[in-house]
This record gives sequence, structure tokens and C-alpha cells, in this order.
Amino acid sequence: MLRGIVANPVVVGAYVDRDSGGICPMLAAHRNGGRTSLASFARAWDRYTGAKRPRLATGREIRTLRSLLESSLAGGDPANPGSIAEAAASIRAEREAIAEREVRLADATPPVTLPEPADSPIRLRRRLETGERHRARELRSRARWSWTRPARRYEEYRDLLAAAQEQLAEQRAAETLAESENSQPHSG
Repeated sequence: MLRGIVANPVVVGAYVDRDSGGICPMLAAHRNGGRTSLASFARAWDRYTGAKRPRLATGREIRTLRSLLESSLAGGDPANPGSIAEAAASIRAEREAIAEREVRLADATPPVTLPEPADSPIRLRRRLETGERHRARELRSRARWSWTRPARRYEEYRDLLAAAQEQLAEQRAAETLAESENSQPHSG
């Protein structure tokens, strides 16, 4: 699908648009070797874009689709995510290897540079700009609108969740304060 959305004009609201010559992302994937017939993607894509009629997808919509596709590919195998114990053991082993390497480097008389492992699991990627803007006001009435954006890393998700919990606590405190002020008798 990634190759297909780069190589073809992408449309929303239709499978093919003869006027613009565009095709939907699913057909683009099919033409590039992807053999799938997931109708729910097409419905979700049209719902996300708010398509009322066939039209070319905007640059923002294509950048968002590309960003979501790349993040889904970078996430590993969703069918077999592994356990937390395995992840913790892997992290401990990596930390021990780093500590051993630092000790060897410190003890070495001549300066020694050890090569980095070729299959290093940590890869830094620059974040693609999707062009998203704050759309809460216009999306508030849409069904199944999310209260937060997808997070690429656990730390980012944890921060988003903490901010949401803090906002909820502040809202509840303000409601409680307003209720207590309204329930107190006024002297006068």
C-alpha cells in the first residue's frame, strides 16, 4: 500500500474516480502485490476523510495514512507481541552487554572501538509531519472519535494518559467545588 499511494493519485469516497484518474488505497495496494479484500479499511478511510463524493485525497490525508502505515509496520508482529518478562530480560541483557563493553573500553590500554551490533533493535526515525491540526470542535459530534492520537512509543502513551488523567481530575475537582458552592446557604 505504501508503494501504491506514492505511485498513484489517491481518492476518497470511491474505488476508482475516472474524472481524476485516482484510485483508493486498497486498489493501490492490490496493484502493487497486496492481495487483500478488507472492506472495513475502505469504510474507515472514507469515514476518516469525511468523503461525501469521490474526490482526490488531500496531502494531509495521504501523509496521515502513510504515517499510520509506517508506524504499524515498525511495531513488530501484532499477532505475537511477546511477554513483558521477555522484554525485561532482553533489556537487562542489553544493559549488561553495554556495561561490559564500557568496562572493556575503560580497561583497554590502546583506544579500542567495538563495532555496533548489526541487528541493533533500537532505530531512531524522524517523525513524519502529518499536517494534523486540532479538530476537536468539528469532530466532537462524529461517532467513535478518539480522545487521543495514536502513540508510537510507550513513554509517549504514558505521558498522554497521565495528561488525560490530570485533566479529568481537574474537571472533577472544579465540578465538586461548583456543587459545594451551590449547596451552601447564602447569608444575607
